[in-house]
Amino acid sequence: MVILSILRTNGRPLKTLCEFACSQTRLLSSTSTRKVQDGLEEYSDSKVISRPPTPIITSRNLDFMPRDREPAKAWLETMDTIEGEKLGMIDLHPDIFNANPRLDVLHRNIMWQRAYRRISYAKTKSRAEVRGGGRKPRPQKGSGRSRQGSIRAPQWRGGGVAHGPRGPKSYYYMEDFNMRVQGLMIALTVKYAQNYLHVVDNFDIPTEDPEYLQDILDHRKWGLSALLVDDVDMAPTNMALACSNVKHINIMPVYGLNVYSMLKHEGLILTLAAVEKIEERLLYHLHRPDYEQVGWLKQQDANRYVNSGGPTMFREGDGRIV
Repeated sequence: MVILSILRTNGRPLKTLCEFACSQTRLLSSTSTRKVQDGLEEYSDSKVISRPPTPIITSRNLDFMPRDREPAKAWLETMDTIEGEKLGMIDLHPDIFNANPRLDVLHRNIMWQRAYRRISYAKTKSRAEVRGGGRKPRPQKGSGRSRQGSIRAPQWRGGGVAHGPRGPKSYYYMEDFNMRVQGLMIALTVKYAQNYLHVVDNFDIPTEDPEYLQDILDHRKWGLSALLVDDVDMAPTNMALACSNVKHINIMPVYGLNVYSMLKHEGLILTLAAVEKIEERLLYHLHRPDYEQVGWLKQQDANRYVNSGGPTMFREGDGRIV
């Protein structure tokens, strides 16, 4: 448009042509800038999530609060933008997020979780399963040699295997209930002490692009991998699609939280609703009247399940903590 306008001004001085071209350029730039600004305002109006003025929360009513301990503190952040916004500082129960760390409890929980999913498929053939060896190789007497009944006996080359593995074999067993409760508290404590535990208001993100989550982890230094935990098993659409294409970022409901998954991922991101649910369930098991007996009773149920070889004598949900 500028070139056409200049060509139509034949006969004018060069200075006049330059001034005219500059004026046309400024007009075009101002018009395009105005359009871009209008587009940004329209995008921002459609994407910004309204929320109460900050900080929305400063303290929480914690049940079974010890008199001689102070609550742990954590920032409540958002995931609307890559930089994020701090909505306030919340209190965390010291018995859950500031427990006494014990590596032996974490080790027992990890070994238990790795063992109950382990199945050995190693299998060897016995003398009855090896092909051949149906007749007696030589007479019982008269040859001066040893007595043999089959060439597929274990002492023969090519014979069966005595006392070999007879898979598939399951290594399932149920860990002590109280040990599992302590394992969850210690794992949460370790993540909080290492500054890898983060609390957000929700998992609403403006896009389903996996790069958005990766940029959040890199910018906020939340770790190389992350585990996202919410109180419901239905994640927001954008979050579910973003996590489905990234192997090192996983999302799970609060009732599936376990020690192995927390230690496998470097960062642990909890929603505020998930924090409340975790504290509610763990504090219930810590302060229940039959806390000392419930572990023994659940262990007996698990042993009956293993010995019976089926789920007929096992009550569903006995092993669930949160």
